[in-house]
Amino acid sequence: MNTSHDQFNSLKSTRTSHKSLTRGGMEEETGASILSKSLKLQGVNYMFGIVGIPVFEIASAAQAAGIKYVGMRNEQAASYAASLIGYLTGRPAVCLVVSGPGLVHALAGLSNAKENCWPMLVVGGSCEEDQEGMGAFQELPQVEASRPYCKYAARPNSVERIPFYVEKAVRMSIYGRPGPCYLDMASNLISNKSMREKIRSIPFCPLPPKPFANRDQLKEAIDLLCYAERPLVIVGKGAAYSGAEGEINRLVTDCKLPFLPTPMGKGVISDASPYNVSSARSRALQEADVILLLGARLNWILHFGFPPRFSPTVKLIQVDICAEEIGNNIHPTVALVGDVDAVTYQINEELATKPGKFIFNSNSPWWARLFEKVKQNLEATKGLTQDQSIPMNYYVALNEIQQLLPKDCILVSEGSNTMDISRTMLHSYLPRHRLDAGTFGTMGVGLGFVTAAALWCQDYAPTKRVVAVQGDSAFGFSGMEVETICRYKLPVIIIILNNNGIFFGIDEESFKSIPAKDLPLRAPSTSLLPNSHYEKIMEAFGGKGYFVTTPSELHDSLQMALQDIHNPALINVVIDPAAQKKPQDFTWLTSSKL
Repeated sequence: MNTSHDQFNSLKSTRTSHKSLTRGGMEEETGASILSKSLKLQGVNYMFGIVGIPVFEIASAAQAAGIKYVGMRNEQAASYAASLIGYLTGRPAVCLVVSGPGLVHALAGLSNAKENCWPMLVVGGSCEEDQEGMGAFQELPQVEASRPYCKYAARPNSVERIPFYVEKAVRMSIYGRPGPCYLDMASNLISNKSMREKIRSIPFCPLPPKPFANRDQLKEAIDLLCYAERPLVIVGKGAAYSGAEGEINRLVTDCKLPFLPTPMGKGVISDASPYNVSSARSRALQEADVILLLGARLNWILHFGFPPRFSPTVKLIQVDICAEEIGNNIHPTVALVGDVDAVTYQINEELATKPGKFIFNSNSPWWARLFEKVKQNLEATKGLTQDQSIPMNYYVALNEIQQLLPKDCILVSEGSNTMDISRTMLHSYLPRHRLDAGTFGTMGVGLGFVTAAALWCQDYAPTKRVVAVQGDSAFGFSGMEVETICRYKLPVIIIILNNNGIFFGIDEESFKSIPAKDLPLRAPSTSLLPNSHYEKIMEAFGGKGYFVTTPSELHDSLQMALQDIHNPALINVVIDPAAQKKPQDFTWLTSSKL
């Protein structure tokens, strides 16, 4: 018997309902038990979901196998939580759902994980195999429904082969470009039993190797960088996932290169770095002559790489783990296919053979133009943070928050204006510590993310705080997960910037002036109920709630919430319904012209 089979057998259930059954002296396992032990053997430590027919047994068996199960209030939030564990750890968590509508709700997390390239595994119950096509309870072609949103979707065809499918799903989720996978568990397969001797043991799937780039292409990239007059490094979410922060910091610092992070690439290099040109984003993109693209895609977030956002003559060095991504929208001058961490190490080692040859001059005209724009934009923002008006604007509120947030907190930012403005106002100092709507622009991820992040912190970083800064609309997508947070005693802090609406709201007096029967005709489509007391939801479940209207109240409330390391808190911050972003050279999402 091999080692992996020994490991598999050692994960015995401690609960009566999942103990091995015996028949004629031979031990038997249920499909639920085999599935759970296989998941644990493949490094799955967390499961989020909502139980029901036919997956009750899976949740209990998972707990018996040593997997932490978190019962959520909505499958969407559960799927977002599972995907975040994949981003933070590099190994998938499970979202467990019932058949039919349960899976349909979880497609939100599958699609979000696919677009963000995060590993996760959805396990869905389904009708009994001998009832297919008969109109069984919640019958749905679930494998087919999932397939467009994941890398791999399958249904185990026997109890004995469940470990094979689990290992393959985990391996597919983390190898190459990461992404989600789906396993469909027929009801009869969950409850059926098999003799342990018939179960095929599958070894633990290790983390994938980190491939290096082609050396000839690497030398082309080095030559291009060395002759650049206006170089720029763009750091993407893929660089954060790769764990490339050490090598990228070395490259940028040693060579004195200006860098620009994408929203979730923030923190790979600290925002406090003197080489950060986020405050001159438009100028940096427009005028750079050579761009080193590290784990970022030229999609809508980077305006597809098209003019006028980018120079029409820019030379691009594209680094990506996925060969199919190379040349998407813009063909690079040099393509480096490989892991971002490994390829950046190669670049650093090659530059080390050319001491002093490529250290970009911080007194150059390029740096001077960037510094000029950084100074202008910081001055404009500073004026907005000094506005004494009540209700507050976004900048005043976020400035108060920034002054108190611990540098090592995990920050979840969600909502249209709230997310966009916090990107510049709330600084990131560590990789994988800023989470937002991501590539798919998904609203509603916030409370699923904070639940998963807080659970992970409990196990690996117990002193680290998890803070969500959300708009009132974003909070509404999954507000009942506050009960989940309180039930599991997760000391997260939720800060709602409440402007009574989506993008912008309506003041209370104007709202009350509209007769109730006319509200569907006259209330702005962006409006929500003015001055809603969201903090009462947190108080209802035993957490701390704060309703604040002034900067000093916000400061005091956040300070108290941070000092209370045992209880979750929600701070409801009233801001001006008409508050907007400051004028920009380019709006964040606009059509680019060729």
